[in-house]
Amino acid sequence: MATHTTFSGESKATSAIPADEPAFKRRELRSMRLERPGEAKSDLLEKVVYVNRCAKVVKGGRRFSFSALIVAGDQKGQVGYGFGKANEVADAIKKGTEIARRSLIRICLNDHTIPHDVEGNFGGGRVILKPASPGTGLIAGGGVRAVVEAAGIRDVLSKSMGSSNMANVVKATLNGLRQLRLRADIMQRRGLTPPPTGVQPPVNNQAK
Repeated sequence: MATHTTFSGESKATSAIPADEPAFKRRELRSMRLERPGEAKSDLLEKVVYVNRCAKVVKGGRRFSFSALIVAGDQKGQVGYGFGKANEVADAIKKGTEIARRSLIRICLNDHTIPHDVEGNFGGGRVILKPASPGTGLIAGGGVRAVVEAAGIRDVLSKSMGSSNMANVVKATLNGLRQLRLRADIMQRRGLTPPPTGVQPPVNNQAK
């Protein structure tokens, strides 16, 4: 019989974590930047979305294992995630970080926001992202905020409409970001010439 408990991740590498640690009882998840001593600083922004503890009851007592969901990005249009599992929190975070660095994808950005509305789906997760004017900030929380912040998006509106499972929310957000396309790229594929910057397309008023 295994029980699962979710708690906020710790960035310090610890050899053992007591079972009565108060952090295990915290329900609110917060993103944290990983800073591991003794390692060269990377230009990637790494965030712990959540750490999960699993307790397996055996004859001699309980055995604990941990899983960590990590989001990494260069804040310039590249972002990825990783899911690591280990018997220690530090090892799980390290595995997840390595996987996240290897799974980076390039997304299309329009200055510091996204070029158009998009909806991402994965499993029970459903996330809606909309572009925002400069100065709006990140109207997002949880896994969505970690992903868009690591990707380098500064102004965006978002809404999570489906499952609250962090893994599905992160994957749904990445699914939506993969669908982003710039207007110039779409017109080039269609063999059209994009209008000069600042020129608005003509409006057809005959439909009224």
